[in-house]
Amino acid sequence: MTSGSTPRERAKARRHDDLVREAARLFAERGYAGVSLEELGAAVGVSGPAVYRHFAGKQAVLGEILLGASRRLHDGGATVVADAGSPDAQLRALIAFHVSFALTGADVIRVQDRDLASLAPEPRHTVRRLQREYVDMWIDVLTRLHPGRARDDLRVRAHAVFGLMNSTPHAGPGAAGPGATATSVRGILEQLALAALTA
Repeated sequence: MTSGSTPRERAKARRHDDLVREAARLFAERGYAGVSLEELGAAVGVSGPAVYRHFAGKQAVLGEILLGASRRLHDGGATVVADAGSPDAQLRALIAFHVSFALTGADVIRVQDRDLASLAPEPRHTVRRLQREYVDMWIDVLTRLHPGRARDDLRVRAHAVFGLMNSTPHAGPGAAGPGATATSVRGILEQLALAALTA
């Protein structure tokens, strides 16, 4: 959205963003197949048919959620690696970046885990490609930190740590107990991820 956009364009952009956010929440709760366009529209105060002003259909909404998340991880990871100095600093920055994503995107993680197979073949292929490239960024950093280890070994370690960091839908502040906060959960996840990858 540019500063020169009209109030109508800004309102349309906000409604688009609201639909994506509410779709992620509803799909996370009930699954892609368990949510109708009418329910999605009602979640943002419009009719089901009004959703078509923003998306070609429910499949396009799912694509926006999963492709958007994959692009944010891919592009954000590339920026983090480029901006950090040493391999150790790059790894710490990647961990902090991914934990932030996981803490703010628990719904998206649940949708990815459960409903990626519901995505049409072409966008699903793009999601997979972006995710592979994102994992390879981690492997490249880990290779510089552990030059004696095989890439396959480092790939297993990276995927195990992704599972740890992506556990937030099940172990976020609410699941961790009444005294837990997003800050404390963030610290725990970052500490464990770093320990696992530098051991």
